Amino acid sequence: MNSISILGIKITDASVNEIHSFILEKCKNNEKTLLLNVNINAMNLVLKLPWFKKFINSSPLVQCDGIGPIIGTRILGYKFKNPRLTYADWIYLLSNFCAENGLTLFFLGAKHGIAEKAKKRLQSMYPDLKILGTYHGYFDKEGEENKRVINIINKVKPNLLLVGFGMPLQEKWLMENYEKIEANVFLTAGACFDYASGTLKRGPKWMTDHGLEWLARFLIEPRRLWKRYLIGNIIFFVRILKHKIRWVDK
Repeated sequence: MNSISILGIKITDASVNEIHSFILEKCKNNEKTLLLNVNINAMNLVLKLPWFKKFINSSPLVQCDGIGPIIGTRILGYKFKNPRLTYADWIYLLSNFCAENGLTLFFLGAKHGIAEKAKKRLQSMYPDLKILGTYHGYFDKEGEENKRVINIINKVKPNLLLVGFGMPLQEKWLMENYEKIEANVFLTAGACFDYASGTLKRGPKWMTDHGLEWLARFLIEPRRLWKRYLIGNIIFFVRILKHKIRWVDK
């Protein structure tokens, strides 16, 4: 797997099979590792949050969860051979892979009941899938409640811990608690549980298959996402163009 740097952020050019092999190797060897992802929102967050950039780049594998960074790499002259891999699609492939290989999961995030609903729905699709527990994302990220959540996870020791708080909260929480948690692969899953539970609808397939997932999400949730997608996309591509004509340092 090759990685490139775009605007100072590492992105791994990896296929689904390569990512799955990476996960299986870490679990078989009982190792701990991060598996993070980036999109335009992540690229823009590094402007405000230096720790976020450092944390993303500390991950041995950073998958591309959006068409924007891939377009950005092409503008800058890189050839990104693999397509984006969004959790709304990947969660089903990942669940099937984990079921086939006996890997266990824990879902942490989303509103009350959503992760549990996602668990039941995925297990109905993949009967051998072992999801050892779920917990909502609206808990106190410090103090006693945080300790209690970590203890719940450590009691079952999952191979994969999927954390879906949204950026950058999920990354901040992982950065602060990674060493305390007994799991193998730590993944930042965003709205994964909302999709997997059927709570959050996706746009039509012709949009999601042609790089317009961002537009579909904006149309579904305009009040919440207008700033991220309308202003955020412009900021990102202006930075890419400045970078290309060497107005800013690499």
